[in-house]
Amino acid sequence: MRKIYLLPALVGLLTSVAAGPLAAQGAVPKQKAAPAPRAAATGAAPAAAAGATSTAAAETPAADDKAIKAIDGFRSAKFGMNEADVRAAMTRDFSTKPDAIRAQDNASELTHSLLLSVPELLPNGGTAELSYVFGYKSKSLIQIGAVWSKGTDTAMTPEKLFSNANILRAHFMGEGFKPDSIAVNMPVAGGIVMFRGSDAKDRSVILLLQGTFENKENNQRVLTPTSLLLFYVADAKSPDIFKLPPGQF
Repeated sequence: MRKIYLLPALVGLLTSVAAGPLAAQGAVPKQKAAPAPRAAATGAAPAAAAGATSTAAAETPAADDKAIKAIDGFRSAKFGMNEADVRAAMTRDFSTKPDAIRAQDNASELTHSLLLSVPELLPNGGTAELSYVFGYKSKSLIQIGAVWSKGTDTAMTPEKLFSNANILRAHFMGEGFKPDSIAVNMPVAGGIVMFRGSDAKDRSVILLLQGTFENKENNQRVLTPTSLLLFYVADAKSPDIFKLPPGQF
């Protein structure tokens, strides 16, 4: 089965992104069209970024909680739903047959997931694979993910991945997330966080363009994309996954 991108990696990712950027290092996605915007930051450890604020947050007007977009799930699948309700939402949202939905368990986190391949989830964006993750204790929906890659669509190209990433980033930038939570174009291990934003309850959206970096002239690092990951996360800081109790080993 295809590997599902789950929560532990997101916790570290959110921690580094939330800390704010340092000086730009010029990591940009590789593309054939016009040059991409320079990265706003490095993926440095939080302590090194103390006192910094992201470019996006600094340029976004202050907003009260009523104006901040609420992240409650994806389409009609909402955080906290049980598996039966999520299956019904998936069938309804994508006009799919129930037997097209596949199940998968994570042996280390003891979470359960539902998977579905969706053509043109993003218009002209190719086929994506959706994953709906249910918590270890709650057995309710805690995360929704979408992945675009060669593994989900053999016709996928780096240019298409970059185009999808740009479209989604532009969309999220206008959605009204907490200004001080927004980060864009931030290099992390193996890719660039194209967008990260949270709502008033710290539920988050993360858009991650993964790939391989090459060093170019003027110390510019260029990313050739291999996959695009989109996550809606109910609680990235303390996810509902299995953890050994303290002192047991």
